[in-house]
Amino acid sequence: MNINLLSADVYNKIAAGEVVDRPYSVVKELVENAVDAGASEIAVEIEGGGKKRIRVTDNGSGIAKDDLPLAYASHATSKLKSADDLFAIRTLGFRGEAIASIAAVSKMDIVSRRADEDAFSLACEGGALGAVRPAAGAQGTVVTVDDLFYNVPARLKFLKSDAQEEADIGSVMARFLLSHPEISFTYIANGKIKYRSFGDGLPAALAAVYGADILGNCIEIDAEKHGIRIHGFLGNRNFFKPNRTWQSLFVNGRYVVNQTVGAAVTNAYASYLMKRQYPFYVLFLDVPPEIVDVNVHPNKADVRFADNQIVYGCVYSVVSAVLDGNSRALEYLVNMPKTAPAEREEQIKSAPAPVSAPQPSSAAAPSSSGSALQAMSYEQAKQEVRFDVTLPKGGEPRFFEEAPVRMEVRAPVSSARSGEPSAAEEDAFAENQRYLREQSAKMRQERVEPDSLTYKGELFRTYLIYEAGDAAYFIDQHAAHERILYDRLRGKWENRAALSQPMLAPFLITVNAQEFAFLEKNFSLLREIGFEVEAFGDDAVKVSAVPVDLMGMDLNAFFSEVLSSMESLRAIRLADILKDKLATAACKAAVKGGEALTEQEARTLIREMDGDLGLKCPHGRPAVVKMKKSELEKLFKRIV
Repeated sequence: MNINLLSADVYNKIAAGEVVDRPYSVVKELVENAVDAGASEIAVEIEGGGKKRIRVTDNGSGIAKDDLPLAYASHATSKLKSADDLFAIRTLGFRGEAIASIAAVSKMDIVSRRADEDAFSLACEGGALGAVRPAAGAQGTVVTVDDLFYNVPARLKFLKSDAQEEADIGSVMARFLLSHPEISFTYIANGKIKYRSFGDGLPAALAAVYGADILGNCIEIDAEKHGIRIHGFLGNRNFFKPNRTWQSLFVNGRYVVNQTVGAAVTNAYASYLMKRQYPFYVLFLDVPPEIVDVNVHPNKADVRFADNQIVYGCVYSVVSAVLDGNSRALEYLVNMPKTAPAEREEQIKSAPAPVSAPQPSSAAAPSSSGSALQAMSYEQAKQEVRFDVTLPKGGEPRFFEEAPVRMEVRAPVSSARSGEPSAAEEDAFAENQRYLREQSAKMRQERVEPDSLTYKGELFRTYLIYEAGDAAYFIDQHAAHERILYDRLRGKWENRAALSQPMLAPFLITVNAQEFAFLEKNFSLLREIGFEVEAFGDDAVKVSAVPVDLMGMDLNAFFSEVLSSMESLRAIRLADILKDKLATAACKAAVKGGEALTEQEARTLIREMDGDLGLKCPHGRPAVVKMKKSELEKLFKRIV
């Protein structure tokens, strides 16, 4: 096999697959360059979900005429000079790959002007450079990217819909507004302004992204521990979201998704969270660049800390102290006056009482050092963290994630090298299928004629007792009735046109860009089952009618469950959610345990069951337990 040296055209396209996978990553790279150039105003315009056009305009320092060709070159950057600079990165971009990668898969044009110089432009189509030409323009840079992936049709084919790509770009822009609240941003999609901020601080940026109401549900914090500054906004103990798209973490101004910090925040909220709820936060960690590695992910989407334990402990102790309302929270809350000891004691008494969250010890006071880990060694900091926070066994952060449960059918491993299954594999698969069919048939056959059952009474006003031949049957009256009602409701649901009941007042759901795109994509499914839904602006969905069978349902809970499926790999399963709602309706209407039934009612129930001994309630609990006479006699030692 011969070894070939790849041409620039080929390896730039390969690099583009790592650096530029979607339109949102193009926007991210270009805006990062604008921020690094010192811009105070940045405008982003897109068309067709960014596939047709992306334009980023800034008023930064600009690019000199002679440097324009180098801007398109691979591994050319103004942000690094030597390998030593990699250990103290203070810019968002640094690898010099983005422009070359984008230009290799698009039609790109850069117009730039430095202060007191003329403007010049340079175009590049599919990696082929044009000539530097005089141009008109204000100080700064305008980068236009047209027809993204026009020369890589395989990549273009796998892009998402325009609406979804636009939503993902909106999510990126929202985080730029939050991470750099000192910069004025404008984001325009298809001629319509989506976001606009004026560089007037984080609270204003938060309101621009999430609406003014968000500030009333948040706590602003600013803390320093072991030289790590932790500041931003936390949702209060009653403010949760159905997915993680409302969580933003910035390390030295860079948006990342980091498991150590994510676990620390989630564990701090653990006592207040219910299933499928996630805390809201916009959190900033400012750490010395020498203790964080930002070059561990192709898209710089994560970072690696020199010591995860210190970071976890600092974040956990600050967040839990604020949520639990203990005395140290007064040091972390923004706008909390620094009072005299007597006044502070009174404030502590009026602080929210801690619930059952893990309580960090107050043995260690927050560090007031302004230099990270310079006032103490790593080992000293670790020791203080261990006293300051109760870490799980082994000293590592716990991750409260629900691991998917997989059911596997194991077949013999094939020794064949071809991709076709072996005869043994086919036999094993067929045997498994046959077994499942037999089990299903057996369940269907496990029936008894209702008229052959003799009613013997009840236990605890919950379990009905019947006798037939040499067997006794114990029936959970609630589970059986619940299943009967559920099947009846489901039958009506599946065999009729959707009927809607208009609401007296429309229900509004406030969402972010990604949630909006997700719901909009599923409007047709929601309408099929009886919801009347429509967009209400860019950040809300209006519900005007609901299915008749589900009147009185908790719409907040329903749509939270719908949105919680956003992050899974599967498509939304409205049928599954509706099944749960129908089960709830059946449960409410069914006869309850502890409710006395007459003999006639008990006999009516067994007839409606049609003698089905395999009956289960909609939640999976058995409705019938069969006990043979021989089993009972074994309990009394009559037989062995």
